[in-house]
Amino acid sequence: MNDQLPGRHLPKSPFFVERALATLQRFLHVEAVSGVVLLVAAAAALLWANSPFAHAYHEVWNLPISLHLGGFVFVRSLHFWINDALMTIFFLVVGMEIRREIHEGALSWFDQAMLPVLAALGGVLVPALIYLGFNMVPGRSQGWAIPTATDIAFAVGVLALLGRSIPANVRVFLLALAIIDDIIAVLIIALFYTSGLDLNGFIVAAVGVLLALGFQRLGFGSAFAYVLPAFIVWAGFLMAGVHPTLAGVLLGLITPVRSARPEIVPPVIRVETALHPWVAYAVMPLFALANAGVDFRSAEFTGGAQFVTLGIGLALCAGKPIGVIGATWLAVRAGGCRLAPGVTWAGVCLVGLLAGIGFTMSIFIAMLAFTDEKLLDAAKFGVLLGSLISVTLGLGWGAEYAHRQREHGDH
Repeated sequence: MNDQLPGRHLPKSPFFVERALATLQRFLHVEAVSGVVLLVAAAAALLWANSPFAHAYHEVWNLPISLHLGGFVFVRSLHFWINDALMTIFFLVVGMEIRREIHEGALSWFDQAMLPVLAALGGVLVPALIYLGFNMVPGRSQGWAIPTATDIAFAVGVLALLGRSIPANVRVFLLALAIIDDIIAVLIIALFYTSGLDLNGFIVAAVGVLLALGFQRLGFGSAFAYVLPAFIVWAGFLMAGVHPTLAGVLLGLITPVRSARPEIVPPVIRVETALHPWVAYAVMPLFALANAGVDFRSAEFTGGAQFVTLGIGLALCAGKPIGVIGATWLAVRAGGCRLAPGVTWAGVCLVGLLAGIGFTMSIFIAMLAFTDEKLLDAAKFGVLLGSLISVTLGLGWGAEYAHRQREHGDH
């Protein structure tokens, strides 16, 4: 099996090549295992929300939790602290993944970055159009971005189930596509799901960013030193009316990619490696447990809610593959891009099918898009349904693809 990263250009130093490959393998392993944990958490949420103890499910997440700083008291529900505070760590890791990929990964060279970028754009545009085809009415149209995101953990987890017969460059293509999806999702949240901006909040956030950059300039190496600047940026975004979790992305993007001394692991890799297991095994499963609980007994798929479910479900399981495969084919056919070594069109189809697995980011966007509980439940059900179909199709096609890869290897 070829474990080389795709593209013609790689860092010249064997040390950096080895480090990049080791980081990728560690990342894929954590994502693969965490996909199973995420699935268990989602299943537990559904069972709990449809059990005789369903009332407790909602009561737990509405428990008020207060933060006291001197005479200042900030009270929010447990649901808020999970979705708006704890998920900031998730977005911080996303930001560092993007920073690292731009520096030395799949996004570091124009020719190898263009194909997954174009594939991701196709995987955003087509699902959005499919959703709007069913929901081009006020009150439902704002959910167009829900089916545009790919869940890295679930997608990589399903890919891991198919075994090591899947070429390494297919896994890298899927990973690059999912990371670019995250970038687009972050931009969508910032541009389309933000309202009532307060300039004072941005000034506070800027102070936090400058403080973090100042600490970097002074050579502060401990991650704990950056907790205060991070909190200031988070609070500033909250004050500004921007979703505070985006503070994590901003902080991740300014994390240094070089160390003061060559033998020391760069901060972006050191911090991401430390946080990634916590995000994968704690933050994301807790988010799933708090948000995937749709009570089907009381859900009302009427008054347009059924079209929200249909639009999201179809956009994920059909729109995503059509968009990803179609954009990839057009890019290669036009001559501006080419498939990486070991990536066949069967592999591209597998990536397209797995790209339809949208969970964490899709549910996150759904909660920003809908305040109506009926539409929100319908959206969550659409995400779960579309993702389940995508998993089934991906496993079916992937098993056949892996079988052919093994036969080809034997010959």
